[in-house]
Amino acid sequence: MPQLTAKELSAIEDQLNCEQLLVKKYKNYAQMTQDAQIRNTCEQFAAKHKSHYDILMGHLSS
Repeated sequence: MPQLTAKELSAIEDQLNCEQLLVKKYKNYAQMTQDAQIRNTCEQFAAKHKSHYDILMGHLSS
């Protein structure tokens, strides 16, 4: 894998922070609602953003 520039690393770091924040938010939303359908949707969104986070981390550790 080619070396990443400082700008590219900074962009990935920003995206990692965004994905991590979205996971926390959707998990929080899932806990706040009483509606099972909304809770399920929020949990799915949290899992999707966790997957994005894991993929980005995988690129950094390659």
